[in-house]
Amino acid sequence: MDGRAVAPAAGTVLNALATGVGSAFALDFDVEATVSLEPERESVSGDIADHADADTGLVERCVALATERYGDGEGGHVRTDGEIPLAAGLKSSSAAANATVLATLDALGVAEDVERIEAARLGVQAARDAGVTVTGAFDDATASMLGGLTLTDNREDDLVVRDEVDWHAAVWTPPERAYSADADVSRCERVAGLADHVADLAAAGDYGTAMTVNGLAFCAALDFPTDPAVAALPHATGVSLSGTGPSYVAVGDADGIQEVATLWNENPGTVRETTTQLTGARTT
Repeated sequence: MDGRAVAPAAGTVLNALATGVGSAFALDFDVEATVSLEPERESVSGDIADHADADTGLVERCVALATERYGDGEGGHVRTDGEIPLAAGLKSSSAAANATVLATLDALGVAEDVERIEAARLGVQAARDAGVTVTGAFDDATASMLGGLTLTDNREDDLVVRDEVDWHAAVWTPPERAYSADADVSRCERVAGLADHVADLAAAGDYGTAMTVNGLAFCAALDFPTDPAVAALPHATGVSLSGTGPSYVAVGDADGIQEVATLWNENPGTVRETTTQLTGARTT
């Protein structure tokens, strides 16, 4: 019983750490999950390509929850591989969870019978169980699972808005890493007033302004430099620290994003030019 699926990375419009309300959008590079189920096996094992020492508890929990709910509790093995750097603020955990849940449903033969938003909720529960998220990251999960841009209330796992956005994007990932579960929530809560304003802007469709205000606020709260965002502003529709960092994402038209990428390439780390993605997670 084998299944395979992919799920995209995502960038941040609104970080949910301050208020529980968050917004994210899918980016066009993926994590792939391959799941092999064995009915006679009770446990689940996992590995992450090129990261032999990485914690696989999240993806193993995704398989276990999916088989408990939609199968007969089968065990097996899950392997993930992809283009999204770990602990970089680009929603690698949400993408891995989405891909793993869908791959497990594919292996069970029920991938087309389960609503995508319910599959996302399953991955969010696995993330909470595995302790890799503070908010549940339903915003990140829905953006990756459904594609496009989503605005969610992570306190209720409620999808408030889904919209389709057509942007070019530049992504700068510095060499360091930052784990979401280690973020200073108390400092983030101090910018709750700004986060409420960002949520209002996003609900009104002013995504670029929302993203930029979020980026400046959370750079301050999480102690990341604002210089990369300020440098990008003349060329971008919006720019933000993505998640809890360290990556920054700028969106806009092709020419503007090329300018941002050129500027960001002067920094250490890696710069990727890509686009938004509207399809979301899918079996392959």
